[in-house]
Amino acid sequence: MSGTTISTKDISELRARTGAGIGDCKKALEEAGGDLTKAAEILRAKGIAKAEKRAGRAASQGLIGIEIVGAGQSGAMLELNSETDFVARNDQFKALLKGLVADAAQHAPLGVAELTEGGYLAQRYGDGTVGETVKTASGKTGEAIALRRVAHFAPEGGVVGHYLHHNEQVGALVELAGATGEDALALAKAIALHVASADPIAVAPSDIAPEVIERERRIAEEQVAAEGKPESIRAKIVEGKLKKFAQERALLEQPFIKDDSKSVGQLVAAVPGATVVRFARFKVGEA
Repeated sequence: MSGTTISTKDISELRARTGAGIGDCKKALEEAGGDLTKAAEILRAKGIAKAEKRAGRAASQGLIGIEIVGAGQSGAMLELNSETDFVARNDQFKALLKGLVADAAQHAPLGVAELTEGGYLAQRYGDGTVGETVKTASGKTGEAIALRRVAHFAPEGGVVGHYLHHNEQVGALVELAGATGEDALALAKAIALHVASADPIAVAPSDIAPEVIERERRIAEEQVAAEGKPESIRAKIVEGKLKKFAQERALLEQPFIKDDSKSVGQLVAAVPGATVVRFARFKVGEA
């Protein structure tokens, strides 16, 4: 779409999403009329994008906090953001995060949620609400502090495993059902480490959102057409690409990060009764 003004910020964000060069990103944005999602698809279809990445929204600082109750009976994970790393590393910010994640492990709604108005932010905390507590901390530091998202898992007849990277910028929470005890907890922790590193988007291929599969199908069809493959075999090639995508992005199909001779699914099968219910992966500043 000619005549569209493309900002440096949009080019930078598209580069962060796709790993493509500045010139390619600018051309794709122009072709997409400035739409970042369409531009990313254009780059993928042309084979220019190196890989799908979870898009960074506006880059932000902050820390990930995790609280596990008992021997994995339940657990919570929070992302608390600040404007600068200086504030994120001070004792007051860390104390706030520690208190909030301990509260979330008891009182946050089950599941994974982006936090806006209401919901967990409106729940009681100290002399006010969670949201008011964060606003008060923001006023004291002189810069914006925001509680961005929360995950809270509490399975019956299962365990919660976790992993928090040493820099506290990446964390993962995994919920298992059907097994408890030391073996189940060790499995949940191992999978959490894998999730933090491999960044899956669903537990199994069938769990990948239909709109994601359709997007990948469009990209694959455009790639196959651009390669000039015969019409008679295009559908088969597209299905092969979709199967490969699902294997690469579905947790149970991925090679285990610490032993790629087995899949995560095979790792789970080694613990009788265990199944992966869900997981959450938070990285500071990423969607």
